[in-house]
Amino acid sequence: MEDQEMQIKVKRVTDRFTESMYVLANEPSVALYRLQEHVRRSLPELVQHKSDMQRSEEQSQGAIYTVEYACSAVRSMTNSHVYFRNIESLLRQAINIKEELNAVQGRSPVPTESTMLASS
Repeated sequence: MEDQEMQIKVKRVTDRFTESMYVLANEPSVALYRLQEHVRRSLPELVQHKSDMQRSEEQSQGAIYTVEYACSAVRSMTNSHVYFRNIESLLRQAINIKEELNAVQGRSPVPTESTMLASS
């Protein structure tokens, strides 16, 4: 009877040991299989997201460049009033000099802004 009990205990221990060895032997391969399955399923979507993000980044960089260029153009335009005043002053001087030259040469004066307004 003791022999029979011993055999049952040994059988139980060997079965559990065999089962543990089977689980240990197969567990890494199952985990790697699941990992491979997950990567195979997820990778195409991740690649698509990456290309979408790169495309968005390129578009954003283009938009940023355009905005920065527009801002610099507006900044330079705000200072242009000085140049336009200078141009206006130079044009008035040129008209006055031309009138003086015409007067010296005895010609009739070129119609200027002031003479046009006076004759109206």
